[in-house]
Amino acid sequence: MAWAIPQYERREVDAAGRVLAKAEFPVTDLESLEALAVINNWRSAHSYPLNTFQITLRRKGKNIERGVIVAQRIKRLESIHAKLSRHPSMRMSQMQDIAGCRAVFKTMNSVRRLVNKYRASKFDHRLKGEKDYITHPKPDGYRCYHLMYEYQGTEANAAYTGTKVEIQIRTQLQHAWATAVEAVGIFTRQALKSNQGDPDWLRFFALMGAAIAAMEQCNPVPGTPTGKEELVSELDDLVHKLHVQDVLRAYVASINYAGAAKDAKYFLLELVLEPDVSVRISRYKAKESEQANKQYTELESALPDGSSTQIVLVSVENINALRRAYPNYFLDTNIFSGLVTKVLDRDFPDPLLPQTTFPGA
Repeated sequence: MAWAIPQYERREVDAAGRVLAKAEFPVTDLESLEALAVINNWRSAHSYPLNTFQITLRRKGKNIERGVIVAQRIKRLESIHAKLSRHPSMRMSQMQDIAGCRAVFKTMNSVRRLVNKYRASKFDHRLKGEKDYITHPKPDGYRCYHLMYEYQGTEANAAYTGTKVEIQIRTQLQHAWATAVEAVGIFTRQALKSNQGDPDWLRFFALMGAAIAAMEQCNPVPGTPTGKEELVSELDDLVHKLHVQDVLRAYVASINYAGAAKDAKYFLLELVLEPDVSVRISRYKAKESEQANKQYTELESALPDGSSTQIVLVSVENINALRRAYPNYFLDTNIFSGLVTKVLDRDFPDPLLPQTTFPGA
């Protein structure tokens, strides 16, 4: 396999990042297209270092838990653009999560063991930082352990020196939460994973993050109830208001439908939640984008105020990106739906726990 190599100096990559941060996406003007070409080369050049880290991660992970799930991904151009737009002072060459790989374990003990193994072992590459979102969960409920490395090449692959790879280590429950956030964000066209969007959905995921942390006997999520009854009561209201279980089932069905449709570019979903749940899906080819957007606008504008019906126009590209990032999407979503039921049944420990330090023994 021929690996892409960096073709531009770091200053050119940073300059391209500044141009893209100010552009509308997808880009159409010449300056932005030229910047996109530079960034795409820089992004593609992370594939070789990423593959190296993924092989090591897989070996280390299987020595701890044979059933570990290891995946890798290069950040999508759309996601790079969104991040640069949110952080216009960020240097493109210093973005730490262009390349990422993750290990998903069944137990917290396996997570602890792998993190400690990385921290204690001699490694050819430079550890640039750690983010412990298990000891210190994000207020949105996100929990995972991140290790950021800078690739150090030998003479044969010196061109890749300085590229960065992020390793994420998490449990299946943490991963199921992240899968659900990603899916709901894509279908509702909200940046939920960046803590932007509908306050009800954001609060729902924060509460579920807190409940999962309690199940794993880890620190509670900041800003969430520390008593079980209060947490379940608030969560129960949101689950019914948002029709969470029905929405997740509809999204799973839509993704399965999208996977079977080879000629479509866009899907228009009309999700009726009351009095009975039904989903109507229309598909459109690339040349029919204007028709798809017109129909989307007409259906959305026809909804009465307060309607629970959802109208969603989603691109196949985004759905396929979701499937690549979360190859076990169907299983992960079912796990998350089961967790919601478990929490509503109060089948989890009280969230109020003593503060713990991670990594630990």
